[in-house]
Amino acid sequence: MAVRHFLTLHDASPAELNRLVRRAIELKAMQQAGTVYEPLRGKVLGMVFEKSSTRTRVSFEVAMLQFGGHALFLSPRDTQLGRGEPIEDTARVLSRMVDAVMIRTYAHEQVELFAAHSRVPVINGLTDLNHPCQLLADMQTYVELRGAIAGRTVAWIGDGNNMCHTYMEAATQFDFNLNIATPKGYEPDAELLAAAGDRVRLLSDPAQAAAGADLITTDVWASMGQEDEQQQRQRDFAPYQVTDATLAVANPDVLFLHCLPAHRGEEVAASIIDGAHSAVWDQAENRLHSQKALLEFLLVGPR
Repeated sequence: MAVRHFLTLHDASPAELNRLVRRAIELKAMQQAGTVYEPLRGKVLGMVFEKSSTRTRVSFEVAMLQFGGHALFLSPRDTQLGRGEPIEDTARVLSRMVDAVMIRTYAHEQVELFAAHSRVPVINGLTDLNHPCQLLADMQTYVELRGAIAGRTVAWIGDGNNMCHTYMEAATQFDFNLNIATPKGYEPDAELLAAAGDRVRLLSDPAQAAAGADLITTDVWASMGQEDEQQQRQRDFAPYQVTDATLAVANPDVLFLHCLPAHRGEEVAASIIDGAHSAVWDQAENRLHSQKALLEFLLVGPR
């Protein structure tokens, strides 16, 4: 049987993605009930980190531990990748020793190249292009708190970055409408935007994007590797802060999400991220449960 990878949301069908969300909710209930479930006993997940992380590392390590397996953390200092070994060679070797690989890196092409030479499933833990694991957690959070997201309206306000790209993929895969409000010069990838078709509207006015929204989400104005652009970005994105005024034009039960880390007073007001409409802490926890569902799906099979 061919090895399944999870590099973008398009590596699973809409039915499979919705099943993953339902399974994540089931696994969360099992964990909270104290049910011992160890389908990955004896399995090892290799975790290759070129970008630092809190939630990605902790959630995958805990997921493997709770599933009876083990997670192996590898930074550039711990592998020959940091000394120039071709990624194809690392993939050939590592995939003969572990049962799956999660990679968090910069260039998306690196993950694709690794997967092309791997014998085991490869999971994209984040690239500069997209972040599919985060979207699984986001969708789980919305479904838990508000029900089905199909047919709903989502507003992305801020940078047209990797999270924005993944929301564009999610709009087609989970069947919702996406409004994107971003400053001129910070628009999402044109090819991905075209692929999303009429599911996505690109706007310049945050209030227009948020009007009638069921879910509003954003991200930091300067991602890792863009720190030298911080001052310019603060000026350009100042009108795009998610505030009480932003939520005032959305649906009354609008949900606010943020993939974290967050900068209060920049991309989001403290009154929003710490307010009644925010579900960011449930969202962060759900990285654990949605990734458990994903690991089970790739290594054991659909449930």
